[in-house]
Amino acid sequence: MELSERYIQKLEREFPFVFEWQDAAGTVYEEHAHAGKVSLYVTDGSITFDFEGELKEVKQNEHFDVPVGKLHSAVVGPKGWIVIVGEEVDGDS
Repeated sequence: MELSERYIQKLEREFPFVFEWQDAAGTVYEEHAHAGKVSLYVTDGSITFDFEGELKEVKQNEHFDVPVGKLHSAVVGPKGWIVIVGEEVDGDS
């Protein structure tokens, strides 16, 4: 079983909403915060989060739990990204 499949199974045990998402290179997510837990597993590409000046890049085969309630923006990397998302609150990503 691939790592991404194992991660999907892990997320499905922990979160009521699990899905795959992808964006083109350079996609910008404006500043926002999440009301509930959001967990990401990047299967391809990368994204860089900006937590009020503190940058966090998440690359292929890496996992990241987005801090609840913390303002941030993000920019998808130069190759785009494909991500598996687990959400505590539907539509909170």
